[in-house]
Amino acid sequence: MSIQLLEKVYHHPLMTANDIASIIKEHKKVSFKKGTFILKEGQIANSYLIIETGLLRSFVHDFNGNDITTNFYGSQEIAIEVSSLFQRIPTKENIQTLTECACWKIEFDIFQELFHSSEGFIEWGRSWMSNELFMLKQRSVTMLTKSATDRYLTLLQDKPQIIQQASLKSIASYLGITDTSLSRIRKDIFK
Repeated sequence: MSIQLLEKVYHHPLMTANDIASIIKEHKKVSFKKGTFILKEGQIANSYLIIETGLLRSFVHDFNGNDITTNFYGSQEIAIEVSSLFQRIPTKENIQTLTECACWKIEFDIFQELFHSSEGFIEWGRSWMSNELFMLKQRSVTMLTKSATDRYLTLLQDKPQIIQQASLKSIASYLGITDTSLSRIRKDIFK
């Protein structure tokens, strides 16, 4: 499964078999226990992870010190703090495991070397980043145009792993509502 996962993540029409083999070779298998911080506020990200199994979340603390979930990362996804990694600045986000996780890690310096040596990898990166930007824009618009119930139902449909494995508080903050509101929404849906 591991090699197939990496091949799937890095699939792009312009990537050659040699490109993909070189990239895969540089990933290291890592495992994390539930509750492990992958990245803490103030640190500079030096790698990213491709998740084989498990669930992670990123979060920030708002001006009142409240814990606000900014994203969830599940199987076959890339857990990354883009700004810190590529701009080499301290992060404002934390990334923490919500379950035990098996991941594939690649260090920034190795990624950079590979990225700049392969036109296919550059195109893969451009495509991946465009997709991430699109998803972020969609999330922003959804937060303004859909009701909390609709946002919850979309999350339930698109990413049931989150509903099954994340705390209500984390899910609620991700949806932009209180955990009391989320409990009421869940109660109404499951009547």
